[in-house]
Amino acid sequence: MTRRETGVLVVAAAVAALAAFPLLAGGGKAPAGKPAATGIFPYEKFEDDATCAGCHEEIAAQHARGMMSRSFTHGWDEVEYFRLALPHALKEAKVAGVKAGCMGCHAPLAFLAGDIPPKPVAEKTRANDGVACTVCHSITGFTGDTPFNFNWTIAPGEAMQGTRPGVKSPHHGIAVNPFLGTAEFCGTCHNEKDPWGQWVKATHLEWKESPYGKRGIVCQDCHMTRTEGNPAPDAGGAMHADMRTHLFFGAHTKARLEGAVEVELVPAPATARPGDTIIVQANVINQKAGHMIPTGSAEERVVWLHVEAIDSTGKVFHLPVDRKGFEGEDYTISSPGTLAYQDLGEIMGLADFQGLERDGDVPAGDRIYRLPYLDPKGRMTVAQWNTKSFGPDYRLPPLTAVPETFTWKLPKDVAPGPVTIRATVWYSKLVSSVARFLEVPEDEARPVKMAETVATITVGD
Repeated sequence: MTRRETGVLVVAAAVAALAAFPLLAGGGKAPAGKPAATGIFPYEKFEDDATCAGCHEEIAAQHARGMMSRSFTHGWDEVEYFRLALPHALKEAKVAGVKAGCMGCHAPLAFLAGDIPPKPVAEKTRANDGVACTVCHSITGFTGDTPFNFNWTIAPGEAMQGTRPGVKSPHHGIAVNPFLGTAEFCGTCHNEKDPWGQWVKATHLEWKESPYGKRGIVCQDCHMTRTEGNPAPDAGGAMHADMRTHLFFGAHTKARLEGAVEVELVPAPATARPGDTIIVQANVINQKAGHMIPTGSAEERVVWLHVEAIDSTGKVFHLPVDRKGFEGEDYTISSPGTLAYQDLGEIMGLADFQGLERDGDVPAGDRIYRLPYLDPKGRMTVAQWNTKSFGPDYRLPPLTAVPETFTWKLPKDVAPGPVTIRATVWYSKLVSSVARFLEVPEDEARPVKMAETVATITVGD
């Protein structure tokens, strides 16, 4: 199922997370709040994270480590907004909305304050707070049937929204609001339609149709795991067996990527001679993520399967993947020298810009799991807001094995004895060619090994 089909199904069957606003800790109903809009609340309406840390020290420390607090200051996000999205918005009417729209999720305090465009990170304005504590804990619900494009409603003030009944704070009121524990809460920013009406982020929609969504395993169960703790030890808080962590670990966390995918490997026959042909069957399985891999900013991500054979002398033979023959398959097989991302030149005003290596440093012939985003001219793009259509959705669905085959005719120079077949799945947050061109911090494109397995055959004389 493609992302576009998923979006249609979910929109048609979306569940309204708040049929009625839930009860407050002291009775009554949670405030309806205002729909997200730029310029409706000044910065001063929201306390800063340091104030929250006065009582919630451990939770605040976790939040500071995660990407929520760095949604504006993170190096690639700053480059993408100030060097690409903002200049594009200022000169192209079709995408003018991204000038403010990006900030609806990446710098919501600046968006709500009307500080658009916000000043760069070096200016140290409150845009740097990113998704601050008091943003999420002031959200009351969302408008419409489907959460997307920051369509949350918000009511900043004395009462902080939370999910645990029967607790009190000496500093603020507490509104018991189960919405914060739903996947729809996350979907307000982790679903996105671009100016062309395309679902360029659809993590919540993917989850909705997944086995996890159907079983009621929500985003928070994986990204805000439960632990024993006291959320406010210095303010009279109590220990709870199910306090939520606030690390929000995901694609930017190496430990979360490792093991999220598994790969099975079966070469046959088990014994061969030089000149014989073996077939290597590989199954790549998204074993732990309740959404597609890659998800979210899938236009930037690169996930690929590399298979090689190592003979008894240590000589390495690279095995290219067999073609399946589906439409658009070329997008899913690495082809060094193939150029893409030509719209970067148009966005940045670069004359005669020919594009960048589409697949970065992925070895030729490796299988790539991706959803190609195509600009209005049909070229691959990393500018999600400039996406008019998609190529084939060849990603890893939750709890599904994606089979690949590798046909290898053993060369004459393969040494006799055991030959190890190794399959490795790699993940890069950003195409390496794009990272180098835009001088993004090296870590953004550094590959992370998600999975690896080996099998052995024997080569006779």
